[in-house]
Amino acid sequence: MDVQSYMPVPPGVGMEENFLSLDDILLSQERLPCRTETTFPRLGFLEKSSDTRDIPEGSKMEMPLWLAKGLYERKRRVLSVELPKVYREGWRTVFSADPTVVDLHKMGPYYYGLGSQLLHFQNPENPEIAQAVLQTFIGRFRRTMDSAQNAYNEDTSALVEPLDSLERALFRVGQGGLNAFQRWETGSASRLTASSLVLNYRKRKITDLQD
Repeated sequence: MDVQSYMPVPPGVGMEENFLSLDDILLSQERLPCRTETTFPRLGFLEKSSDTRDIPEGSKMEMPLWLAKGLYERKRRVLSVELPKVYREGWRTVFSADPTVVDLHKMGPYYYGLGSQLLHFQNPENPEIAQAVLQTFIGRFRRTMDSAQNAYNEDTSALVEPLDSLERALFRVGQGGLNAFQRWETGSASRLTASSLVLNYRKRKITDLQD
């Protein structure tokens, strides 16, 4: 029986995060361009290019997503978050023309996840960002799954390279389904086995009964 020491936890959906997901933990480290709307006393040491004691109002700096979300307040203006260039109007136009030609991994690699998280911050372009992220996913989904279903026993590195992390996960699912079908078709998977998810669930139920 195949036993995994770590069961991968999927990332959250949309604006929700799953703090047990490695993908969401890595996403939270993505840096956002920010502007301070008030003075940050005694935090000047955070700015390597400055020797001042405080971070003055109006300073432009980059912050990881988790810190920007923690400091951001809609009522009390502590900082404002600017859009990364890939979500601005110019790039949204490129995506609307043909999203399949863009190397999302080079631009991201968490294009969909970060785009969803940007909706936490008040911005007049939020509706356009949400629409662009959704349409980009729709426009690239079929090609991603077609590539996964038509690449059997071959090097898929060139197909995977331009994909966002979410698309890579979908590609792996598609490849898994293709490999399972090929094994069934050739007769090498004639014996049905329980999914590891079912087996783990049964173990938990037995432990609960014993308690």
